[in-house]
Amino acid sequence: MARFIFITGGVVSSLGKGLASAALGALLQARGYRVRLRKLDPYINVDPGTMSPYQHGEVYVTDDGAETDLDLGHYERFTGVASNKGDNVTTGRIYQDVIARERRGDYLGATVQVIPHITDAIKEFALGGVEDEDFVLVEVGGTVGDIEGLPFFEAIRQAGIELGPAKAIFVHLTLVPYIAAAGELKTKPTQHSVKELRSIGIQPTILLCRADRPLPPGEKRKIALFCNVREEAVIEALDVRSIYEVPISYHEQGLDDQVLRAFGIDDAPPPELAPWQHIRQRALHPEGHVNIAVVGKYTGLLDAYKSLIEALAHGGIANNVKVELNWVDADDFDPFGKDRHRLTDMHGILVPGGFGERGAEGKIAAARFAREQKVPYFGICFGMQMAVIETARHLARIEDAGSTEFGECRNPIVGLMTEWMQGNELQRRNVGDDLGGTMRLGAYPAILGKGSRVAEIYGSQQISERHRHRYEVNTRYRFALEGAGMNFSGVSPDGLLPEIVERPDHPWFIGVQFHPELKSKPFDPHPLFSSFIRAAIEQSRLV
Repeated sequence: MARFIFITGGVVSSLGKGLASAALGALLQARGYRVRLRKLDPYINVDPGTMSPYQHGEVYVTDDGAETDLDLGHYERFTGVASNKGDNVTTGRIYQDVIARERRGDYLGATVQVIPHITDAIKEFALGGVEDEDFVLVEVGGTVGDIEGLPFFEAIRQAGIELGPAKAIFVHLTLVPYIAAAGELKTKPTQHSVKELRSIGIQPTILLCRADRPLPPGEKRKIALFCNVREEAVIEALDVRSIYEVPISYHEQGLDDQVLRAFGIDDAPPPELAPWQHIRQRALHPEGHVNIAVVGKYTGLLDAYKSLIEALAHGGIANNVKVELNWVDADDFDPFGKDRHRLTDMHGILVPGGFGERGAEGKIAAARFAREQKVPYFGICFGMQMAVIETARHLARIEDAGSTEFGECRNPIVGLMTEWMQGNELQRRNVGDDLGGTMRLGAYPAILGKGSRVAEIYGSQQISERHRHRYEVNTRYRFALEGAGMNFSGVSPDGLLPEIVERPDHPWFIGVQFHPELKSKPFDPHPLFSSFIRAAIEQSRLV
């Protein structure tokens, strides 16, 4: 039977529970154990799919089409274990399921209450669907004491009792701030956080203490005494220069050893950390650098592009260079006039996904600049669509070329998808449908043209990539676009949906309808990002 590790957080949000969970999973995996990671999110949205990136950050998409919390991206990048719909749940989805059961009469006339019905549903999610995993790590979103998180804390409290100490432990992440005026690290916030956790019946087994400097032995003893944990179980979670140092740092502090000790495992093999040491070496000591401009509309909150940032870093690791990102707000962006200096020294231009008309003209202008100046260009989802519209307007001479996402236009180069195949099932969508969960979501296959640049990059003519979009390039314009030099080098197996475009007359100009960043990992960089950064290195030699 699997052992469960429940990971909670206190004091403040954004301490890095997701990263801590991913790093611990990676350490256990490095010792030869099979792991699975899950996330419980207390917000009432059914999933983050309809939430603004400024509210929630990136929406991470799994192979089976779940729109999930961005922490699942950390889980996949650090462990390589593919997440699915069963690995992320919200308050909204829990209540939706419980109410549906009540309407069907599944509760046989009982009064439906938070305890036991909601908490039972949470436990069913957290503990169910386990196959041959040795460890299941369950992260609880939010901060202890938040009113919306109480049902989740109650559920894991019950789970801890039902499973017993040999099968369940609790890891609590807290903050130990340094007060410069006093010249001291302060343990009181951690004490209060653990007190709050214990007041609802959960005694942490291990404390992960976020700090910007090492904890003096006296402070560790104080935390252990007041929080009722062993002194060795007070683990420093120190700031590091790269997130890919975290597994090594946690191992050096003894986190994985303490987890195994808590479960009574004393014969575990040492972790194989050579891959992580290699990644750390390349991340911290690159042989050069390239400048990449990211022209987007959510540049005010970089968590909106979390997987993209990491995938570009992976491309740098693959080529042993540091990728310097220059964020450009696409709104009112003019690379041929007042903003030309923003792209002058760039070795590559990337236009990521997005929704809505704001910033669209800036992204189209960025694609034109990259095409005319022969700067490597990578368009992802919306970035591909804007590159196609740019070609339609300036090379194919198609008047009023645009996207129906922005309203009616005479030549809808990009239009709403109304039908597509998902496996053997026909999916249909209409303009008035709900927004949540109605996009083309998850992994779909594509066929790459023989002899195309992308087929060479992938080393295959058959690929599978993850999608999250509602609009698609209109194939009615394919002949005109290809006549203007834009090759449709990747299409769906039925040939109806364009997946990849490229320009053979350009050093590196590729647009993809999917999100390749969602499948990139530090130890397995996505081939498109590796190739893009390699092209940027070549460009850097010309600038």
